[in-house]
This record gives sequence, C-alpha cells and structure tokens, in this order.
Amino acid sequence: MRQQVRRMSAVFAAVVAVLSPLTTAPASAATPHATGIVVYLCGFPMIGQQPLDITAGFDGPGTVAAGGTFTPASIGGTATFSALHNATIFSAANYDGVRGRVTAPITGTNLTPGSATVTGLNVPEQITPYVPGPRTVVFAEDTVTSVPAFAAGTPGSAVLSLGRTFKLALDFHKRDGSWDPWTLDCTVKNTNPAQNRAFAPAIPVV
Repeated sequence: MRQQVRRMSAVFAAVVAVLSPLTTAPASAATPHATGIVVYLCGFPMIGQQPLDITAGFDGPGTVAAGGTFTPASIGGTATFSALHNATIFSAANYDGVRGRVTAPITGTNLTPGSATVTGLNVPEQITPYVPGPRTVVFAEDTVTSVPAFAAGTPGSAVLSLGRTFKLALDFHKRDGSWDPWTLDCTVKNTNPAQNRAFAPAIPVV
C-alpha cells in the first residue's frame, strides 16, 4: 500500500512539474490595433486624383520581448468613397460593385524591418445598388495575403504605421454584368499637421 501511494505521489509531482510553466507564465493575449481615418489621394481613371478614406487594423501581441518577433494577424480595413465620388462612379458611370486586392506598405518604429509591405489583402466581391452618401468597401487578410514578421527593438514601445502609399487593384462591376479593371495608386494627402498613420495602441517592449 505504501509503495502504491509513493508511486501515485511521484506521478502527481511529475504532472505538476509539467503544468507549472503553463500556469505560471501565460502567453500575452492578442490586442487589437487600429488606425483612425487616413486620407489618401488616388489616381482614378477619367476623374484623376481623388481622396479616399482608409482605415486599417490588426491583432498583435499585448507585449513583446526585446528581440522577440511577432507577425500581425487578422489584418483588415475599409476604403470609403465620398458621397460625390459614390454618385460619380456608382451611379453616373453605372458601376455597382468591386472586387480585388490591396497592397499596404507599413513602417515600424523600434522594429526591424523599419518598413515592409503587406500584399494580397482581399477585397471580396461587393455588389450593391447605389445609395446616396459615402460608400464603404472592406478588405481583409486571407490565405493569399503575405504578411511580414517584425522583431522588437529595445525595451519601451514599438509602433506600426500605414505607409505613405497604398494600392488597390480593383475590378469594378458594371450593371450589365461586365468587369473593368482599375488600379488605384494612392499617396497619403499632405496636411499640416501631418496625418496620424499609426496603429494604436503602441506595443510595449519588455
């Protein structure tokens, strides 16, 4: 009987030894990071440079160790056409939807690399009738998306920001069922003060 008790105690001690690191050092939970509205000027066919409101977000670590790496996850966002451009494109020009891909350069502070590019963000097919007012389309990470990894620098904080350029390779859907490919090359609009392109909150580096 005593021998059986000793065996059970040994097994219990081994289980505790295995589980202790899991219970005493939990992983940092994912934290949402998002930008506000960033206005880009984009080259549209026929109507030239026009403003487009962009928002973006991702899930990142609550904290990251100095020298540690992380990869942004669940990247997504919106592109909003003003009421005027919605009327021009999706009413007068007889378009009623879009699909395509987004390329989003990003920059990093206290991160390596200091700049990188997220490619292949999906703009799923979005066909809806014209409604007066702004028109918003969404984009999101999928299996085709390429997302860079980042290494944290010194203890303090690290920040990712949208880059100065943004690209939308879109197919615009016409009411007759055909698709027209448009490539919108965008550059952030210069303002004074400059627009805040950072994802908030900053990521603590410990």
